[in-house]
Amino acid sequence: MTTSSDDLLVDLAADRVGGSVLAANDEFFAEKENLIADADPVWDPDRFTDHGKWMDGWETRRRREAGYDWVILRLGIPGIIRRIVVDTAFFTGNYPESCALEASDLVGDPDPTGIDPARWAEVVPRTPLQGDTRVDVPLPRPAAATHVRFVIHPDGGVARLRVMGDPIPPAGLLDGSPVDLAALANGARAVDCSNHHYSSPNRMLVSGPARGMWDGWETRRRRGPGNDWAVVRLAGRGVVERLEVDTTHFKGNAPASGAVFAVDAPGIEVPDPGHPGWRPLLARTPLSPDTVHGFDDLAAAEPVTHLRLDIHPDGGVARFRAWGRSTKPWTSAP
Repeated sequence: MTTSSDDLLVDLAADRVGGSVLAANDEFFAEKENLIADADPVWDPDRFTDHGKWMDGWETRRRREAGYDWVILRLGIPGIIRRIVVDTAFFTGNYPESCALEASDLVGDPDPTGIDPARWAEVVPRTPLQGDTRVDVPLPRPAAATHVRFVIHPDGGVARLRVMGDPIPPAGLLDGSPVDLAALANGARAVDCSNHHYSSPNRMLVSGPARGMWDGWETRRRRGPGNDWAVVRLAGRGVVERLEVDTTHFKGNAPASGAVFAVDAPGIEVPDPGHPGWRPLLARTPLSPDTVHGFDDLAAAEPVTHLRLDIHPDGGVARFRAWGRSTKPWTSAP
């Protein structure tokens, strides 16, 4: 059983990947930064602030005049937004009645309050909300963006906003210099996997060292034959020169061994696991717990677009890196 590519979209706005909240018209009850916290929202019945009940989200005061509230976010990874998830967890009598999302593709780091209103385009029309509920809203048309403006009508609280989409390689990245072609920040993402019971394989593509087991890819315990695997669409079609398989923090649940296969499939989002073009890049190799494994002696030196990391039989991988050179985005023809 495989996973839909849409199930593995990246939260482009999460603080864990560098997203930030630039401005909000109001945050009287709960801070705007909570909106993009990487962790799921929590409830603390005994916690209060000088302004009232502490809430793990963004909450504005009760509006006494016409209008709406808003917050502006800078995406941590610019990309193509495909859907949003609006979570009103624990907001039961104080959630907005509806929301909308506007997007803009901007250069540099502009003053958020000075952005030309004409640069905002509505990408999610006004959508009803319910209390203590997660709402998954697909965009009518995917939109490229660096910034978004989240609007709530008329006021209230939202626990989390997830801006789900595809990373876009930064301008000038694919110039032939060595780069991690498997990094989310460079435009890669996982597009398929055998299992992501505990966490998404995109977790192992995040920049920086893993902070804990939760910050990598971990599968459930396999009780039958076979092995787990994840397919990564590289940031660009290129030659992979070095691999890194990092099991840091995975001590009693690291894979026993791993292997990497590569395929050159330009224009194909998710190559079938049985695609005849898959070829070995790293032979099955023993893996140690809580260890960074580096591999330079690879089997192929031809351009590829996707890698498949096989782990035997199951377990967790903190980070997966694929250093190489590319001059073409993954969709380019050979």
